[in-house]
Amino acid sequence: SGKTIVAEYAVARALAVGAKVFYTTPLKALSNQKFGDLKRSLGEDRVGLLTGDNSINGEAPVVVMTTEVLRNMIYAGSSSLTGLRYVVLDEVHYLQDPGRGAVWEEVIIHLPETVHLVCLSATVSNAEEVGEWLTTVRGETEVVIEERRPVTLHHLYMVGTRDSGDVSLLPTFVGEDFRPNPGVSRLVANATKGRHAGPGARRRKAVFTPSRTDVLDALRADILLPAITFIFSRAACDDAVRQCVRSGITLTDDDERSRILEIAERKVGVLSDDELTVLGYPAWLDALGRGIAAHHAGAVPPMKEAVEEAFAAGLVKLVFATETLALGVNMPARTVVIERLTKFTGEHHEFLTPGEYTQLTGRAGRRGIDTIGYAVTLWNPFVTFEQTAALASTRSYELTSSFRPTYHMAVNLMRRTDRTEAHHLLNLSFAQYRTDKAVVQMERRLERVRAEAERHREAARCERGDIEHYRNLVGELERARRSRSVNVAVDAALERLRPGDIVHVDGSDTAVVLQQAIRRSRGLHIAVLTAKGKRIHLGGADFDDAPRVAGSIELPLPYTPNQHGWQRRVLERARVAPVTQAQVRARPRPSPVHQLTAELAEHPVGQCVELRRHLAAAERLERARREITRLTDRVEGRSESLARRFDKVLDLLDAWGHVDAAAWTLTPAGEVLAGIASECDLLVVEALRAGLLDDLDAPSMAAMVSCFTYERRGPADERTRTRIPWPDPRLHGRWNDLERLARELWLAEREAGLPETRAPDPGFVAYAYGWTAGRRLDEVIDADDPEALAPGDFVRNVKQLIDLLRQVAEHATEAATATTARRAADGLFRGVIAASSVVGS
Repeated sequence: SGKTIVAEYAVARALAVGAKVFYTTPLKALSNQKFGDLKRSLGEDRVGLLTGDNSINGEAPVVVMTTEVLRNMIYAGSSSLTGLRYVVLDEVHYLQDPGRGAVWEEVIIHLPETVHLVCLSATVSNAEEVGEWLTTVRGETEVVIEERRPVTLHHLYMVGTRDSGDVSLLPTFVGEDFRPNPGVSRLVANATKGRHAGPGARRRKAVFTPSRTDVLDALRADILLPAITFIFSRAACDDAVRQCVRSGITLTDDDERSRILEIAERKVGVLSDDELTVLGYPAWLDALGRGIAAHHAGAVPPMKEAVEEAFAAGLVKLVFATETLALGVNMPARTVVIERLTKFTGEHHEFLTPGEYTQLTGRAGRRGIDTIGYAVTLWNPFVTFEQTAALASTRSYELTSSFRPTYHMAVNLMRRTDRTEAHHLLNLSFAQYRTDKAVVQMERRLERVRAEAERHREAARCERGDIEHYRNLVGELERARRSRSVNVAVDAALERLRPGDIVHVDGSDTAVVLQQAIRRSRGLHIAVLTAKGKRIHLGGADFDDAPRVAGSIELPLPYTPNQHGWQRRVLERARVAPVTQAQVRARPRPSPVHQLTAELAEHPVGQCVELRRHLAAAERLERARREITRLTDRVEGRSESLARRFDKVLDLLDAWGHVDAAAWTLTPAGEVLAGIASECDLLVVEALRAGLLDDLDAPSMAAMVSCFTYERRGPADERTRTRIPWPDPRLHGRWNDLERLARELWLAEREAGLPETRAPDPGFVAYAYGWTAGRRLDEVIDADDPEALAPGDFVRNVKQLIDLLRQVAEHATEAATATTARRAADGLFRGVIAASSVVGS
């Protein structure tokens, strides 16, 4: 809605008065694109670029950079800040990102008061609240809200009808009041009741989710291309492209294909044939020439840039993309298709938030080309049409905060401010600003839950006895049943016993087996008659070891085990039978299961006619108690000011020798920490202090440092870690030392009540070592290995590794270690990595 023009106005104002302006973005790709845009409009001499990959004309009056670069400049007291008048924070809603969001707040809080901010976002519904906070922190702030979309967005719902096989593309909303389409509601409601396909057949849905080729055919028929289809899986994006190619789909003519080929060759021309083979270039180019492509983080930048340029030129007509495309590069389409409204987070499936839906559909409608953009969602048996319509109509994308003091932040605050000023700056954060309102809401929720708990407590009260004691017994019984172990040897011995066999029980006493072992739900059992005339059942848990036959008698006939006379004759025969000495004895006492079962049967509460109601109420009471505990912890956590959390961080740093909190000064180790910006900042510095990065060659240095930058996608099990191919035995030893160091740090953090530092991960060791050692890409990445890292992930991880290696090179106190880190960074920056860092190719 024109937010970019506000940023361009700030640039124009700065240039008009001879001042500087920084334009920050959350992504290197977006920074590169903005650099190109501004360079074309303002000229090369007036625009610079600073990212982890590039430093171009950094002293220009207009500099584009990632937000982290600006944060680091502020902490370092860079001279480049002199004359800075404006800072544009594009995609400012990134401040709620759990991993990186704190950087945005650090910039907002720490920039000099003379610098004016322009904060841009398309997905913030509480803009007034954010504006109030900015006024508190930065001074007078103007909130500009535009709710009119330059290109009207129409929401469509696609569903297939099984009887006809047709696919319908229907409006999600109708009327001036923008209400959910009742026709779709009726169609889906009636059709999804299902119908019988024949006698004995399962009930089938009368509607179906359109296939990808169905969707494409519908879009082509209604002239809704070019389109972006969002699929929340890289593998599914690539598979969708292969499906289209296998189906023979071509969306381009000869002229378009030749232009696509020219773009592709220009973008990938710097890559070697070996690298192109690993990257699957022939298949990728074939699909691209057909006007079809995938776009996700698993692809390398040159290939993604080719897709972006070809799509922007109207040559590529269909792109299958993950949500990473929603934020960043300028790549609008006429239509956006969202295959599913849920996505897998790595642990479970989550419904899209209104903000995520808006971000995705924000790509629909090319300004200056389309008058209408289209957002298409597909019928799904697990999401109702009403849920889809509610998501599309919601306009609430409340911005929250992920800000918390880090070790790197703490030492830089100590270096730049006194204690009072540090606390003041922390309390200016958006997180602290919102705390009081959040606490009030949670307190109200606590009141309601406590009232519910009291009602459940009354309903659970039983006049016959303690319902909690009864529930505890039930729980113990279930645990006892689950934990009962089966002894194979004992069971085998029990099966061999025959009626009339004599076994030893309870010391030297004997018992006569009355019948063969029978299998019950709780295992094998035998019925015996003890020497004292008691008829009992014994199971495997009642024997110390496999029972042996001590003797044998003939049981009286007829077999009437319930008659006392018959039992008396059995005992008379047993007393005169020859019996061996006792070797294995049973313990004729009830097992825990028997004891608990008997105790429950005798419990007075068990006789209550309202038992089921009492137990249900007691279960609800327990859930309410857990909710009360959770909310209480959250209230206490949110009520604790960030300044107090900061003091805990300082106490830990003091104990580990990085600061002298009493004197408010940094130690030499703290000075190193001030220059290490990493999720594992303190662990990196401790590894340096422990000498874990000393006396290494460049490949080994890269391998060790990669443990701090790499984070495995999805959960990692212990087997994965044990399969790490260590290229040098010394590295394995260093890794073991690093793990011990990390455990010591986690223990200290737990004791201090601080979040634990992210665990180091050796999953990139082999890649880092091989690439630094000069191996080819096809030697580092096995294209045939399904578990191999995707090329795009490889490039991204190498870039992150280079960034941290350069920090180590700059701040390591051992000159040899610094030199090796620099050589490792230089050794990594080659081939596909260097090609992926080129701007404007």
